[in-house]
Amino acid sequence: QVQLVESGGGLVQPGGSLRLSCAASGSIFRLYNMNWYRQAPGKQRELVAGIPRGGRPNYTDSVKGRFTISRDNAKNTVYLQMNSLKPEDTAIYYCNAYGGLEYGDYWGEGTQVTVSS
Repeated sequence: QVQLVESGGGLVQPGGSLRLSCAASGSIFRLYNMNWYRQAPGKQRELVAGIPRGGRPNYTDSVKGRFTISRDNAKNTVYLQMNSLKPEDTAIYYCNAYGGLEYGDYWGEGTQVTVSS
């Protein structure tokens, strides 16, 4: 079992920044592909950014150049730095650890990000 705990959400003005963190339990964090998803009211959950265990980060088009995903395997933590935030970034952000059939698929409970003036 892997437990994921997100933090760092909140209310920010358009153009502002937030840094989300996701702390994972367990000793095999490095074996998981780590992802950030978001879900806005009335919309489907979408993949925002991912960082594979041994690959390059990837981003959905709407956040490229504004968001940066990173991971610290020594701290069992994945981060999402969000800059130049827009009202359309408002959503609940979820951390996901994907390890396939061998290691499983785990989700955090989410953290609310609200971008509003």
